Amino acid sequence: MTSLNLTGKRLLIRADLNVPIIGGHVTSDARILAIIPTIQFALSEGASIILMSHLGRPIEGQFDRDFSLEPVANRLESELGKDVCLIKNWRDEGKNDFGEISLLENVRFNQGEKADDESLAQAYANLCDIFVMDAFGTAHRAHASTHGVAQYATMACAGPLLIKELEALAKALKTPKRPIMAIVGGSKVSGKLQLLERLSTQVDQLVIGGGILNTFLAATGISVGKSLFEEELISSARKLMTKVDIPLPVDLVVGKALSESSKATVRPVDKVRSDEMILDVGPDSANYLASLIGKMGTIIWNGPLGVFEYEQFGKATQTLALAIGQHNGFSIAGGGDTIAAVEKYGVGDEISYISTGGGAFLESVQGKELPGVEILKRRAVGG
Repeated sequence: MTSLNLTGKRLLIRADLNVPIIGGHVTSDARILAIIPTIQFALSEGASIILMSHLGRPIEGQFDRDFSLEPVANRLESELGKDVCLIKNWRDEGKNDFGEISLLENVRFNQGEKADDESLAQAYANLCDIFVMDAFGTAHRAHASTHGVAQYATMACAGPLLIKELEALAKALKTPKRPIMAIVGGSKVSGKLQLLERLSTQVDQLVIGGGILNTFLAATGISVGKSLFEEELISSARKLMTKVDIPLPVDLVVGKALSESSKATVRPVDKVRSDEMILDVGPDSANYLASLIGKMGTIIWNGPLGVFEYEQFGKATQTLALAIGQHNGFSIAGGGDTIAAVEKYGVGDEISYISTGGGAFLESVQGKELPGVEILKRRAVGG
C-alpha cells in the first residue's frame, strides 16, 4: 500500500478489529490502535477509507446488536479525532454517501462471507479503487472479505501490518540466526502434531509444555497420574524425540484438581501420584530452560508451559517469559494464550515481535500458504 499512489483513491481496508466488548464498550483496544497508522498514512496521501472487519461469531446472515461494530467505530473516532461513519446497509448506500472514513458493519452479518461467495466478494470489490489486506490474523481464512474481494478488486495490495507480520515470520523461519528454539504448549498433541513435525525439521531445541507434555512423558514410560494424555499418539511422540532435541522436565508441579484453590506441589518427574494432575513444569526444569534460552539465536514461542491463569501453576511460564524478555537474539511470540502470558508478565516491549494472528501464525510456522496472502501474490504477478 505504501508504494502506491493513493491520491483521490477509495481504499477498502480489511482490518482485524475483532476486539473484546463488554456492555457496549471496547475492553482491549490493541488491535484498534494497531490499524491507526495505516489509516493515518492513507489519509495523509489523500485517500478516503472504508474499513471492514469481523467481530465474534454471530449467526451468518443475521444482524445481532451484541456483535455490532458500533463500539469500534466510536473508539476509532476518539483515537483519530475524525468522524467514522458506521455503514449498516452498505449495499444500498451510494459511494458518494460514504464519508472520509467509513466502517462497514460486521462482515459476518453478510450471507456468504465464510463461503467466499463470489457475488458478495464482487460487491465488496465494487466499493473501492484499491483493496488493502491488512489483517494477518484472518489471512488463513479464504473468506469473501479476505480472499474473494482481492480477486475482483481493480487493484489489491498488502497493508503495513500484514507486511510487518510476514517480514517477522520470514526472519524467524527463513533466515533465522541459529541455534533456534521453539516453545510449543497446548492441550493436545493432535492439535499441534503438524506444527511439531514441521518444527522438528527446522529447530535445534523443541520445548514442549501444557497438556501436550503429558503424552511425551507417557511415551518415556513415566506415570502422569490422572493427567489427560493421548495414548494413540505415543508412537508419534517417540518418533519426534528421535528427530530433534526435546528437553523433558526433571520436576513437575502437580495438583489434585484444576482450580484456583488447588494446592500446588512440586514433585520429581517420576513421582506423580495416581490422584494428581500435572499442571506446570517444575522450578528446576524452568530454570534449566531459561539457561538454554540465553544460548539461542532465535526463539519461536507458541503456548504456555502450565495453567498460568492460576498463579500457583504459572511460575514456569513466568520464568520462561522473563528469560525470553532478556534474550539478546530474535524472538517472536504468537497465539492468544501466549499473548495473554506476554501481557501478564510484562515482557511485550522486550520481545522482538508479537504476532497478532493465532491460527495464521500457526499455519505460517507450519509452512502453509495463507489464502489471504497467496491471492495478493497472484495479483502482483498479473494473476
